[in-house]
Amino acid sequence: MMGNFGNDNWEDEYSIIGDKGEIGFIDFEDDKSVYTYVPEEEGPVKISIPFPFISGQPQSILIGETFACSITLENTTSDPVDLWKVKIYCSNPADSFTLSLMQPPSANSDVEYRRCFLEGYYLEDRVLQPNETLTIWLSCKPKEMGLHTSIVHFDAGDDRIERVVFLLAEDQVSQSLASSRPYSRTSRRNRFAVDEYVVASRPARTRRTQGYKNKLPSFDIPNDVRELLENKQVPEVIKEGLMIENYVAYFSTLLMMEELHLEEEMRCYDMEFVAMKRKGYQYLGLEVPGLAERRPSLVYGDFVFAKLASHNSEDTERPYQGFICRVEADEVLLKFAKEFHTRHQNGNLYNVRFTYNRVNMRRLYQAVEGVHNLDTDVLFPSESTRRRLIKTTPVVPFTCCLNEEQMHSVEMILGCKGSPPYVIYGPPGTGKTMTLVEAILQLHISRKHARILVCAASNSAADHILEKLISNEFVEIKENEIFRLNAPSRPYEDVQPDNIRFCFFEDFIFKCPPVKALKRYRVIICTYMSASLPYAEGIQRGHFSHIFLDEAGQASEPEAMVPMSNLCRKETVVVLAGDPMQLGPVIFSRVAEDFGLGRSYLERLCECEFYCKEDVNYVTRLVRNYRSHPAILDLPSKLFYKGELLACKEDSSSSMNPCFDILPNKEFPVLFIGIQGCDEREGNNPSWFNRIEVSKVVEIINKLKADKDLTGEDIGVITPYRQQVIKINKVLESFDLPDVKVGSVEQFQGQEREVIIVSTVRSTVKHNEFDRTYCLGFLCNPRRFNVAITRAKSLLVIVGNPHIVCKDPYWNKLLWYCSDNNSYQGCPLPERQDHKDILPILGKNLNYVAEDSQASKGWVWGQSFQAEETLEIPRCVTDEAEWSDGWK
Repeated sequence: MMGNFGNDNWEDEYSIIGDKGEIGFIDFEDDKSVYTYVPEEEGPVKISIPFPFISGQPQSILIGETFACSITLENTTSDPVDLWKVKIYCSNPADSFTLSLMQPPSANSDVEYRRCFLEGYYLEDRVLQPNETLTIWLSCKPKEMGLHTSIVHFDAGDDRIERVVFLLAEDQVSQSLASSRPYSRTSRRNRFAVDEYVVASRPARTRRTQGYKNKLPSFDIPNDVRELLENKQVPEVIKEGLMIENYVAYFSTLLMMEELHLEEEMRCYDMEFVAMKRKGYQYLGLEVPGLAERRPSLVYGDFVFAKLASHNSEDTERPYQGFICRVEADEVLLKFAKEFHTRHQNGNLYNVRFTYNRVNMRRLYQAVEGVHNLDTDVLFPSESTRRRLIKTTPVVPFTCCLNEEQMHSVEMILGCKGSPPYVIYGPPGTGKTMTLVEAILQLHISRKHARILVCAASNSAADHILEKLISNEFVEIKENEIFRLNAPSRPYEDVQPDNIRFCFFEDFIFKCPPVKALKRYRVIICTYMSASLPYAEGIQRGHFSHIFLDEAGQASEPEAMVPMSNLCRKETVVVLAGDPMQLGPVIFSRVAEDFGLGRSYLERLCECEFYCKEDVNYVTRLVRNYRSHPAILDLPSKLFYKGELLACKEDSSSSMNPCFDILPNKEFPVLFIGIQGCDEREGNNPSWFNRIEVSKVVEIINKLKADKDLTGEDIGVITPYRQQVIKINKVLESFDLPDVKVGSVEQFQGQEREVIIVSTVRSTVKHNEFDRTYCLGFLCNPRRFNVAITRAKSLLVIVGNPHIVCKDPYWNKLLWYCSDNNSYQGCPLPERQDHKDILPILGKNLNYVAEDSQASKGWVWGQSFQAEETLEIPRCVTDEAEWSDGWK
């Protein structure tokens, strides 16, 4: 029986358990005083610190094992001291810690020792004689993963001394991910000058035997603007705000802000005193930590500068330029001038400086500069004095099961005669891409002279459109009519073998065909950036009758201008499809993002009167979601889409059956698993990971995979930090589960899975303000929240610390949405919070409906909010901790 041991001889008797207190979440990383003590200052009895932290982290224990720590109580005076009680005031999880006067038995302890061993929750009545030291034992035997906490009170004389105890309970998977390299911030490196350098020959892939007809200017940043921006001053054109008169100067300045930030960021990757290895006769191999995470992002044709390392600050040796000829997992193969290779010896150490590749930035400058050719109706539709009226003709769809809104969109696109752009506003899972594909097929069949340019935000999205177009059973597009334009930097093996026939390449290097060949194609598909290549080859403005921009909310306005500014005329029909409530452009400069570079062209259009009021001649909103179970859709519909989304997913999928096995509420496929882990970093990598959550995620996947009908490809894991992605992938490989996709929110936008598991990672409020400032992770970024919880078709599982996520109003809604529907498991919940007064304001097109005082007592799926408030979404910066405190 658990109890207390009384009077002079504690081993002699015991009694029932006394009343214990309650303990909530204690954030030791936010308040270090809870585990740092100065025993000498606490009174006459000096008490040791149980389970002391190691390198700022709690000690670790395996589930199912007993972990004990001795506590010494020393009377440092010459007088007796009454020790009235030693009591475990409270523990979380409850009853997970015990006290004893004997060391807990080990596997080798004899039967008599085990018989005599007693443990309980408090000990009473003892006198500590002068200079006497008493040893007691505090034990923990965890049954579940996560942070275990206990508060122990020591009543000695007139004093009460407290010790707060933390232990991290793990399993074998979690412990296997422990780092042996403590985190240390990367110091700034001294960049050597490259005013003069020994040039190297450019790789064949980046050379052209024939020049472009429309060359890409250098667009160097003017020195006066560079100086102004580097001194953190805001140019006057930015203070004026965006107008038609200053459009070019405004966005050019924002791009300069972004470019200067990227230059500075690249400096963080410079390397000192590193070795290179010979790779055959031509190349030297340089290992680049973080390359697999695109930190730095290096591609074929980029170049570096290198010179022999020297501690001499007056070293005047010229650096050598080296081109990247191959990029591998964690190594690049470099080719320098012949002299450099001749002088190289094993054991040589070099300083290496990476350079920022300006090509894409120059394309953006070119796109912005070209907007003077565009009609005002394209850039600023709200300034138009006339209202457009589109005449439509009913069409017979080639795609089965198009709904009313989708067909209306197609008919309006076919009826368009030119600017302003037509917008397909498509919330998650409403079939935006399917609608675009239908419109393209209708144009291909009915308009023999139509020339269509289709742009997507990524190569995978562009490939998806290609596959949808060529797989339609009613329309056959011939190989010589459709072309998939790839950038030369795209690896050949990245393209599916079935799609390679629609591409142009030489020696396995993708290229843009000559202008005569380009003009023969009726449909060209590419990314936003690659849309600059047809113009470079000489395609004239107005050649394309239609330009489609898919996932337009993910592109910055200059990106959207790449396919438009030099290829559009007033008669060109421009169609944008996207959702301004999902992720916006990835912008690295916080200043440029704040001043407008983070707002997409689509979002700006949607703030114009005709689009904001949803005039059918300008925009169609898709409202039928075919992706998600109604319970998964209900929350984001209310938070982001005025509750107008209609759940149209059929429930006949057999793969849904195993999903219900892990659910406490079989009718509600949204589960929140609360777990208290620890935030960690390792080496000089600023990215965060949480080993406890990694193990829990893999445990869930293994349970789901127990059913043969659910494959790894049906499961996706979303997490905001690259290091967490790497840790999860490492464990999945050991379990032979390589088909489970693990990635950031950005990597999942536009995708779906039967099952989505979200790992939030964060387990301390200490970093919340930093993350909030730089829009990292999930917290305080409603766009990421919206995308993350709308990828799942049949089951959504969130793994995270409820005491941390509840600080954000959106995640707080999700937490209590699950709790109110009996779909919460794990550590104790925090107190319910009402964020009604601190919710930020969304854009003009979005009303948030908040709970009233009655509804806040409980929110069950299917019930609606009672009162309206307006919310605003902060802009997304990027998907990782490039903004970490080591690099900001």
